[in-house]
Amino acid sequence: MSFDLKKYLANNPLLEGDIPKNKWVELSKQDLEDYKDDIFGLIQTAYSYIGGHSNYKSADDVTGSEGENDYEVIDLDQDGEIDAVNVAKPKGPSGVKFVATGHDGSSSAKREVIKHKIDRLKKPGFYVEVSGKIKDILVNAGVPVVTDEATIRKALAGKEIEMNDDGTYIRKIGGSKHTKTLLGMPL
Repeated sequence: MSFDLKKYLANNPLLEGDIPKNKWVELSKQDLEDYKDDIFGLIQTAYSYIGGHSNYKSADDVTGSEGENDYEVIDLDQDGEIDAVNVAKPKGPSGVKFVATGHDGSSSAKREVIKHKIDRLKKPGFYVEVSGKIKDILVNAGVPVVTDEATIRKALAGKEIEMNDDGTYIRKIGGSKHTKTLLGMPL
């Protein structure tokens, strides 16, 4: 049995240092180290309207405190750079929780990361906490809204939450209280 280098590289595209065009790719821990500055920049761009993401204060957070998360990236244009990132955290029996988004600010990157998130959130085992405009976008796209208190408490195990009558809840994030809605299909 001989080793086919072309076939190996085709099945492992990041070994060549290039992100394939128009395809979501999960980064390995080594790739994460190589792309941490880019990923941090994309997350900062996406959360700039609120002063940044509470868990991402520097590029080192990508590989440090948030390094156990799963990072999926996509390159949509001709510059060879990552244009969007989707960050998820495995949460045991509840499934996978989306915890951050990043994009380069372009309409195509924003649209693609939202589309990717919508596709996943309509499948069992994926969920996200949201508020504001992104909540409206996801709900309008048909992402299920979770209002059952027991399901919310199970998905957010260990978090202190105060339930509202409408199925939303209040919890502290980054030291301040936020009203959130759980969307998706936690297990």
